[in-house]
Amino acid sequence: MRSRRMAAAVTTMAVVAGGLVSAAVIGVGPVLADHCDPAEAGQSPQASQTQQQNRNRNQGRQQDQQNDQQGQQEDQGQQQDQGQQQGQQNDQQNDQQGQQQDQGQQDDQQAPQGGGVALLDPAQSPDSPDSADSGNGDQADDPQATPEETANTFSRRRGGNGGNGGNGGQSTRSPSPSPSQSQSPGGNGGGPSQSASPTASPSPTGTGAGEEECADLGPFPEDFVDIRQVAPVNDNARTGRNGSRGTFVSQCGTNRNGHNNPDNFIVAPGVSNGAHHLHDYVGNVSTDAFSTDESLAAAGTTCRLNDRSTYFWPVLRDRKVDQNVDDPDGNVGQVLRARSVTLQFRGNAASRVVAMPRFLRIITGDAKAATNGAANAKAGWSCSGFQNRISPDKYTLCPRGSQVLRILDFPSCWDGQNTDSANHRTHVVFPGQGGACPQGTRAIPQLRMTLAYTVPQGPSYAVDAFPEQKHNPVTDHGDFANVMPDRLMQFVVSCINRGRRC
Repeated sequence: MRSRRMAAAVTTMAVVAGGLVSAAVIGVGPVLADHCDPAEAGQSPQASQTQQQNRNRNQGRQQDQQNDQQGQQEDQGQQQDQGQQQGQQNDQQNDQQGQQQDQGQQDDQQAPQGGGVALLDPAQSPDSPDSADSGNGDQADDPQATPEETANTFSRRRGGNGGNGGNGGQSTRSPSPSPSQSQSPGGNGGGPSQSASPTASPSPTGTGAGEEECADLGPFPEDFVDIRQVAPVNDNARTGRNGSRGTFVSQCGTNRNGHNNPDNFIVAPGVSNGAHHLHDYVGNVSTDAFSTDESLAAAGTTCRLNDRSTYFWPVLRDRKVDQNVDDPDGNVGQVLRARSVTLQFRGNAASRVVAMPRFLRIITGDAKAATNGAANAKAGWSCSGFQNRISPDKYTLCPRGSQVLRILDFPSCWDGQNTDSANHRTHVVFPGQGGACPQGTRAIPQLRMTLAYTVPQGPSYAVDAFPEQKHNPVTDHGDFANVMPDRLMQFVVSCINRGRRC
């Protein structure tokens, strides 16, 4: 009789233990490889916490029911020891124990344990996109759509609902410029002119143990703007009588040969991974951290007319694809190769241009503008068909059929002596407001890089950056070293000064 009670108790304990083990196993889900995807509309931390609380309550109720069953079984055992109607009661009690065990097993199967039954997030839309097969601007099918509606997909990466922190912690960021800020393509005056200076906001800071691992990688919802909310501006410098109107385009391809590395021989010569972000290269096929004038002159090129110059810029990544997830600098996602690369050399609004010296090095923009400030920032984000709308500090969300554009204008007023300088800026500066070069400098052909991309729908792309820059769009930049043969450079100057398009 006692052995039967012990057997029943052991069986019940086994059921309880089995349920707890099952709950532990089921409750620990696999780590999602796409937890860094800024475009995925995943569950918010509040919803996840609510699910865990519900599972804990269900487990507690289940254990209470099982403890009650064990207590009833012990009481029945005591009644059996007292010898009251021992023979008949033994049979009845054994039947009751079997029924209770069967009932406990049924409860175990029905009650949610440790995630065994998924709880739906009421905030998650069943229609949220899960693929990047329609280009950047699918959200533009609704003419009333706003970038805020699209950008809310970032909320779970910031540890809260809509980026406000929630129970998982808080992320804060100083106010960024309004979407109405814009810049237009700078005419011959040297670069996009901005209606308001881009604000280099400090990166958000997260607190609280509930923050997701990638909550502070960036970019963030406020880093995106619908191109139709960027005000069009047309303030190109008027080309004067003595100005130069022509252009020359060097055709160098789109890096189909996959020339990439995280080096920058201009600002960090001889340092592998000196850039801490990946660069795309066209032109000279040998460019890396250890490039010299001699090595560049001896190498091959992807450009026509034997232009051995090197042109490079940080890659753009599709953040919807889980690649490079272990990158120590936080540059996560699949590299997007530009669909087109236009390398155009232009004239000066106030004067003719002179030839660049061979091996001249020029940079534009500031890869650390998010922390350095906007003094040297020259980012220009736009969309095809909207080139008169250029955002200096926000990624652009383009309508269907329109491509994201990166427009990078380089300085074009040379000091006449040096091919480089200590800060890589003072030997070549930008023209003044009216397009004329400052006193003591000469106008040289101005390089404009225009890079076109087909990106995933919504705010799900980012430029590679130093980790502390949080993929802020204001950090976009480009680099150039002139290795054109002297004869080709003279041809470029002739085209520009004669008003030709070459």
